[in-house]
Amino acid sequence: MSKIVRIGCGAGFWGDSPEGPAQLVRKGDIHYLVMDYLAEITMSILARMKAKKPELGYATDFVTMVMKPLAKEIAAKKIRVVTNAGGVNPDACRDALLAVFREAGVDLKVAVVRGDDLSARVDAYRAAGTTEMFSGAAMPEKLASVNAYLGAFPIAAALDDGADVVITGRVVDSAVVLGPLIHEFGWKPGDYDLLSAGSLAGHVVECGTQATGGIFTDWRAVADDWADMGFPIAECAADGSFVVSKPEGTGGLVSTATIAEQVVYEVGDPRRYILPDVTADWSAVRLEQVGPDRVKVSGAKGAAPTASYKVSATYADGYRAQVTMMIAGREAKERAEATAKAILARSERLMRAAGFDGFADSSVEILGSEANFGAQARAGATREVVLKIAVRHASKDALGIFAKEIFPAATAMAQSITGFAGGRPEPQPIVRLFSFLAPKADIRVAYEFDGKTREIAPHLPNDMQDDLPPEASGEIPAATGKLVTVPLIALAHGRSGDKGDIGNIGVLARKADYLPWIRRSATPEAVGRYFAHFVKGKVERFEWPGLNGLNFMLHEGLAGGGIASLRHDPQGKALAQIFMDFPVEVPADWLAEGGALDGWDKDAAA
Repeated sequence: MSKIVRIGCGAGFWGDSPEGPAQLVRKGDIHYLVMDYLAEITMSILARMKAKKPELGYATDFVTMVMKPLAKEIAAKKIRVVTNAGGVNPDACRDALLAVFREAGVDLKVAVVRGDDLSARVDAYRAAGTTEMFSGAAMPEKLASVNAYLGAFPIAAALDDGADVVITGRVVDSAVVLGPLIHEFGWKPGDYDLLSAGSLAGHVVECGTQATGGIFTDWRAVADDWADMGFPIAECAADGSFVVSKPEGTGGLVSTATIAEQVVYEVGDPRRYILPDVTADWSAVRLEQVGPDRVKVSGAKGAAPTASYKVSATYADGYRAQVTMMIAGREAKERAEATAKAILARSERLMRAAGFDGFADSSVEILGSEANFGAQARAGATREVVLKIAVRHASKDALGIFAKEIFPAATAMAQSITGFAGGRPEPQPIVRLFSFLAPKADIRVAYEFDGKTREIAPHLPNDMQDDLPPEASGEIPAATGKLVTVPLIALAHGRSGDKGDIGNIGVLARKADYLPWIRRSATPEAVGRYFAHFVKGKVERFEWPGLNGLNFMLHEGLAGGGIASLRHDPQGKALAQIFMDFPVEVPADWLAEGGALDGWDKDAAA
């Protein structure tokens, strides 16, 4: 029988449930346990932690809540562990982990991957005129963290040397899965199709239960299992294909639809998804239901990687403060708007009297009135809303004045104000993302294991992919008969996420016949108008033929994104659901009895 490597992902972010790793270790029959803890904002948080306490700066949950209780079982079952929990201080993470192993009486060998921290090279990059890769902005004077997205080959080399646990700092998320596959199957730097396939396996499982029915569009199919969701397992073969499953007896759903949603998550052009080890082409990926809660994934292609690493830097840009309160009764929306206007005006008057400038930025959202739907909102007459006010200023003290002027609204403004969330808001630092490219040849990547350090040279091929040819246009049907309008959810499901200040929405047709009609209505221009209240840049649309889908990129669509955004949804998590009400024209006979959409509303809700 062909070799199968079983890799379970027990964490999709720092703060994920420790039940995931325990479930996989005890029920998953896995060979590898991997965990992805890092996001751009996480790096800045960890950098601040390390600045205050040099022994911190890593995902402490990995040591205290995962490895401490599971160390003996992991050792007994010979499960190997790969994680980016090292954050900005992988050495401290290793030291804490070794202390836990000594306490548990287990002998597990730990390797540390280094090289992602480029803070020592900032002056050189600035002197070279390095600019932000999306906006072209100049590099800020002071950066809080500067980390390259490294690849999987250092992880594989550490496993080759015998490491039981590999701790990294910033690596591309999928590398924690690709590294073990390179080690197990002996894949080489030029095996681009295989590296793309292994990266896809990592991409599918890296967010934990998002691949097993979590945040699925058709939520009723999974809701009864939310209390006991199964974490994903990738059963990987040497040819790059893999089957996604979950531990027996756990909740959730592994279907072609749930996996398709995760494949499109936070991807741009599916023909050219640039990773450190490969330029992946996932446009022709095939999904096949091969059993209950078992989906086979194949068809990934790859080309040579670029000669640069993407670098994620963060920097401070003033402070922010945010407050929410409830307002109930008739004209709740209008009274909330008036309250917000008064609070902002009163605060600015007092701030100027104290010698400060006005707010650098402010955001008011009337939650419950469908504020996130813009011109498409239909809940203006609601009798219960939550008022959210967020503000930004260069001075923490100025925002202290704003914070003190929130509670007086309870007696001076709209009747029924109540439920102030979290008390008086405490100003918090704003952290912005600055992304740029750095030549791989200038960056030393190495791993330390068993007291020795080994450098891993980057793969710098001469056959890097040229610009792609123009994307083939998909079919657009002619409107020859009567048309009717249905919401997108009748025809598709989808998933949204973020790439800095870019919102990504993947749309997947429920049937292949629906896609041409979705394509006809959901033009980039129409989608831009639909999201005009959010999107300040262009809207791009990419074809995804293997999944019968489309992928939309909403540039400048998240008001800065991450912690830099004052929006209630700074990471675009709600964009796909908002888009599900986008109007699509279809033939009228589709709604007739026996037609293509007969009973669609029931199907869409199931």
